Amino acid sequence: MNDFITVIGAGLAGSEAAYQIAKQGIKVKLYEMKPIKYSPAHSNENLAEIVCSNSFKSNLLTNACGLLKEELRRLGSLLIRIADETSVPAGQALAVDREIFSQKVTEELEKNPLIEIIHKEVTDVEKMAEEGIVIIATGPLTSESLAKQIAKITGEDKLYFYDAAAPIVSKDSINFSIAFYGDRYTQEKKREETIEEWKERLARQEKKEQSYINLPMNQEEYEVFWKELVEAEVVTLHDFEKREIFEGCMPIEIMAKRGIDTLRFGPLKPVGFDDPRTGRRPYALVQLRQDDKQASMYNLVGFQTNLKFGEQKRVFSKIPGLEKAEFVKYGVMHRNTYINSTKLLDETYQLKMNPNLYFAGQITGVEGYVESISSGMVAALNATRCFWGRRKKSSKR
Repeated sequence: MNDFITVIGAGLAGSEAAYQIAKQGIKVKLYEMKPIKYSPAHSNENLAEIVCSNSFKSNLLTNACGLLKEELRRLGSLLIRIADETSVPAGQALAVDREIFSQKVTEELEKNPLIEIIHKEVTDVEKMAEEGIVIIATGPLTSESLAKQIAKITGEDKLYFYDAAAPIVSKDSINFSIAFYGDRYTQEKKREETIEEWKERLARQEKKEQSYINLPMNQEEYEVFWKELVEAEVVTLHDFEKREIFEGCMPIEIMAKRGIDTLRFGPLKPVGFDDPRTGRRPYALVQLRQDDKQASMYNLVGFQTNLKFGEQKRVFSKIPGLEKAEFVKYGVMHRNTYINSTKLLDETYQLKMNPNLYFAGQITGVEGYVESISSGMVAALNATRCFWGRRKKSSKR
């Protein structure tokens, strides 16, 4: 029996798991295939790379995800602590500078004497599980070779769906004669205010640290944009566009094809805003969320996409305020793999058919960054309990 626990994958769940195991005084071998090999969606050499969005969702305790974050804080989560330290303005949500976040997580794990980080793709997880406890936290972008091993171990084919990420633009390229700062419902004109008083209040707010940049659209502007979007060319056209898209992260062009008003009741809903140019609610509204500490980059909220890069620039530049937008990163689509957890795992994230194997993170089917971190913690705490229990039994022999 090994005197360490192996963690495969140093994303959000794997990084949290490695930290929690080390906190219990147990050595960890943490395997991460980057930078030797990258998935289609990853590009950063650091651990705990965030791909799709920089938002960890609501901080409100009346919200399920906000309550879960607070529980993780009280339980000593490394990643939630670093998320708090690297946060950027996002209203009631916790959003982070994703580059600094990943860098800080990497630094914390690299300096931990109980954690050995091994940059290598795992090719024989079965052998590892024969020699000791293993946590598989390879995420939804598990490599094809490892996915085949998991299918062999579990005795069934993997499941999957398609996910997408939104583009990021440079703040300096946004047209602020149209764009304005503010959060939903704080930008509406109060009944007792005059137009002049309302505009003065907005001007004072803009001098403070703001979270979102808002781009209002009238009906004609919206309909021009919608037409260009639904007719734009995507990277590939497959049956999965109809069958295997994750509803919570749907490409905007697919959502738009459901009807001309679908976006106006989704990511482009104008509720809670008045257009400073007119004093009236806009027909539609695009929001951009700060993506770095310097507030130099903003991501288009709800604009996950599979459009070709050239089409993204052409179509999204039709949005008033983004006419000369400079795209720091384009949106991408990728395939997410997960296992049938309700059938294969027990309540501790342990594989029912092999007590040496645990799973954690999005490969288990949980959705979201916070949920992945929490599953990494739960799997780690249960794995360490199993580790010490076996040690105690062997010492009595």
